[in-house]
Amino acid sequence: MKNYVITLALMLATTTVVSAADQFVPLDFGKSGSTASSEFSASTIGNSNMQNAILELDSAQIEVRDELLNCKTKASDIEAKLSLIKAEKKAVNRQLRSIENRIKRIESVKENIRRNML
Repeated sequence: MKNYVITLALMLATTTVVSAADQFVPLDFGKSGSTASSEFSASTIGNSNMQNAILELDSAQIEVRDELLNCKTKASDIEAKLSLIKAEKKAVNRQLRSIENRIKRIESVKENIRRNML
């Protein structure tokens, strides 16, 4: 996609240079009217080439924006999964601490019973 955009930009730059040479047409009012109309049609063709290049850039920009939107959607999905996993980890850690505390209490009760037996 990056190569496509760079190529399109280079095409636009070269089209601009070529059409800039054709853009300025000095008018000679001493010539016949048919010559002036042909000079204007050449600049119209240059303008249509520029418009086509702009339309191509617009479509490339739309594609890139769609790609950006897809990446943002993926990132938000991953963020939601990450939040869910963090919540699960927090719950499991609480459960682990609870179980460890129960084991410690059982150990202390066993120790008390052993001391009372002697």
